[in-house]
Amino acid sequence: MIHPTAQIDPSAVIGSNVSIGAFTVIGAEVQIGDGTVVGPHVVIQGPTKIGRDNRIAQFASLGGDPQDMKFNGERTELVIGDRNLIREFTTINRGTGDGGGVTRIGNDNWLLAYVHIAHDCNVGNHTIFSNYSALAGHVEVGDWTVFSGYSGAHQFCKIGAHAFIAMGCLLGADVPPFLMMANDQAGRPRGLNTTGLKRRGFEPDRITAIKRAYRTLYTSGLSLAEAREQLAAQAQESVDVRAMLDFLERSERGLAR
Repeated sequence: MIHPTAQIDPSAVIGSNVSIGAFTVIGAEVQIGDGTVVGPHVVIQGPTKIGRDNRIAQFASLGGDPQDMKFNGERTELVIGDRNLIREFTTINRGTGDGGGVTRIGNDNWLLAYVHIAHDCNVGNHTIFSNYSALAGHVEVGDWTVFSGYSGAHQFCKIGAHAFIAMGCLLGADVPPFLMMANDQAGRPRGLNTTGLKRRGFEPDRITAIKRAYRTLYTSGLSLAEAREQLAAQAQESVDVRAMLDFLERSERGLAR
């Protein structure tokens, strides 16, 4: 299941039932979990850990040095979970020494063609990155988030779970959970990702509570401090509003409003 033209470093650890295509290069300190399929002409540099049952298409480049001028060759890692689909020409870089040292991708994600995940990013589970979408360094992405084609996020942005980033939207601030962001470069909120929530089994009362929180934060005319006070009261009866409030407390770049 390993093509004879593939080049595999002696220090690489390859699990059982792993397929590696023609002319693929597996570098030092790379671990590939059971059942993973690596296509032809893929480059995986270490230290990189890849879990089980991933599908990595041709010409992907994983575990390369971070594109950060402060990087000075320190030992950093890329960690990828299980059952991810990584399509052609996707690039994912390792972390940096002063940024935590690890770029991390969770489980069950789809990274489609020409996606770029930069150094020290932390991507959750069940996300979708459509063609040509990209994350700059140190970006956090919550579970079930969708990045449409040609969208992207500035360094250090945080994007909450279940958010939907429309085509061409460039984010420069933090996006709370459940939001839908507009398809323009201003990256402004345009309501909630209610379609995604319904598809994932959110009951009507949960969605109603989230809508109320959205109105408090975005359409009530309240200051951010005043909105936080009201959200704190609403969070007593809704775990989803509590998640939004917790996100606000962790925001460092400021909210997209």
